[in-house]
Amino acid sequence: MKRSLLPIILITLLVSACGTSVRILGSWTNPSKPATGYQSVFVTALTQNVLARQAVESDLEQLLNSKGVEAVSSFEVIPPGFKAGEERKEEVLNKIRELGSETILTVTLLDQTNETRYVPGTTMYTPMRYGYYGRFWPYYNTYSPYMYEPGYYTTDKNYYLEANLYDANSEELIWSTQSETTNPTSLEDFSTAFANSIVKQLIKDGIIVE
Repeated sequence: MKRSLLPIILITLLVSACGTSVRILGSWTNPSKPATGYQSVFVTALTQNVLARQAVESDLEQLLNSKGVEAVSSFEVIPPGFKAGEERKEEVLNKIRELGSETILTVTLLDQTNETRYVPGTTMYTPMRYGYYGRFWPYYNTYSPYMYEPGYYTTDKNYYLEANLYDANSEELIWSTQSETTNPTSLEDFSTAFANSIVKQLIKDGIIVE
């Protein structure tokens, strides 16, 4: 699966009658995680798109804080345009630890696919009205008992994202989950739905405790 960054999904606005939904495909938890869960998280979205990064990090930060977890967005430590490299590793990690963050939560887009499907037409029978039964043509001309909607093709856009949680001291992977989003309606709707799904899974897996 080709690894990509996040902006593709987050800058695409798609017309949809329904709100954006995020489906968790699966999650993994390291057995070494503390039984009491973690109390602080450093949140970073791996994308060069500033608006996308702000939306994802801000929604995760606010929701985690509302659950009693001290969450910090990465903007102060990793500013836009920051060039990662092995020589910057200790600098970044030390700043994260100085903030008191026990863990680092990363978010990235793994893959994006387009799937075209056929939506079959529908035929709906409408009951006849008694006033038009007397003669054929008045009935036929006035009221057709069948209504038909033709079928059509539509393309679904599916996005697969991964969220990983690392221990800030050991850098060990503590928790990982993958999710699927289909036809997001907007950046705001996606970001809110994604944050809700991720935080809900973190609680379910015992990574954080309300």
